[in-house]
Amino acid sequence: MDFQTLLLAYAPRDEQEAADKAVMLDCIDRFDDVYLRTNLLCHITASAWIANERRDRVLMIYHNIYDSWAWTGGHADGERDLLSVAIREAKEETGLYSVRPASDRLLSIETLTVNPHFKRGRFVPAHLHLNGTFLLIADDTEPLRVKTDENSAVKWFDPDAAIDACSEPWMRPVYRRLNERMRDF
Repeated sequence: MDFQTLLLAYAPRDEQEAADKAVMLDCIDRFDDVYLRTNLLCHITASAWIANERRDRVLMIYHNIYDSWAWTGGHADGERDLLSVAIREAKEETGLYSVRPASDRLLSIETLTVNPHFKRGRFVPAHLHLNGTFLLIADDTEPLRVKTDENSAVKWFDPDAAIDACSEPWMRPVYRRLNERMRDF
């Protein structure tokens, strides 16, 4: 299902999500290229909160650009099925092969600021990620692999320890919310 359809059906659970939903829908209506990272103002991304079957562990990567433990995810790059994007990115960034969605519904939505940085030797200006997050389930005994051009470690955490491991203070409330929703999802 395409992101706009999922977003229209999504019931925001708080003020932040209501505002983010409005911004996302406005950007989808306003920009023909919002699904492409060539839109330097804002573009659509997908993230995954990866949990084991018992949901007592979550998988995070040590993100090279953000210098922090983080969720997996990436750019839509023209794809409108964000669940497929989230699954593909989770597999690419962790080495997992048996990732499956807990549901085809969104776990949460976020409009995230991205600071200017260099990626693969090219300057990337500050912009917004219009992000949809999905809950994915994986086997926590499966071997993990680092994707060296994006991360330097992949590790399972107790859900609360994952929040503490994150060195980006603005992301801790996001991960806290994902843990809460994961338990109720």
